[in-house]
Amino acid sequence: MTGGERPSRWFRVQPIGYVRRPDASEPAPEAFYDPWAETALEILPRWEDALAGVEEYSHLFVIVWLDRAQRARKPRRQMPEGRAGLPEVGLFATRTPRRPNPLGVSAPRLLRRTGRTLWVSGIDAWPGSPILDIKGYAPRDDLRQDATVPEWLETLWAAHDAERG
Repeated sequence: MTGGERPSRWFRVQPIGYVRRPDASEPAPEAFYDPWAETALEILPRWEDALAGVEEYSHLFVIVWLDRAQRARKPRRQMPEGRAGLPEVGLFATRTPRRPNPLGVSAPRLLRRTGRTLWVSGIDAWPGSPILDIKGYAPRDDLRQDATVPEWLETLWAAHDAERG
């Protein structure tokens, strides 16, 4: 081991629920799913009591396992989304699902809770994606007023806005 590296360890995770997208009939990782479409987070019955009080939040942090994403096996640089005119960057500078550990993170608006189903808007996840964790979004702890993003990301966002109307 060099430079403070530790031996490789594996960790076990378990789903607490699954993403259900009413706008999708077949789960397909290559399909575009509107992140702003109303989406259900179906929590497993054994975790329903853990939802107590979550409906008091306006937004949540949701961590999903991107189970259909191909894992990145080695570091390499590429243009974000393969778009010409953007600089080559490493995967940790992007939100690509192709990661060493395919974790997705979103901060959707919580629209309502119905039993063990949380209805949200603003989640970027495939239908059927396993949900690993949910946390209430707390602006005092989570909002960073001094946060900045690279210029290429603002260019990419502008392209997305233009494409989606």
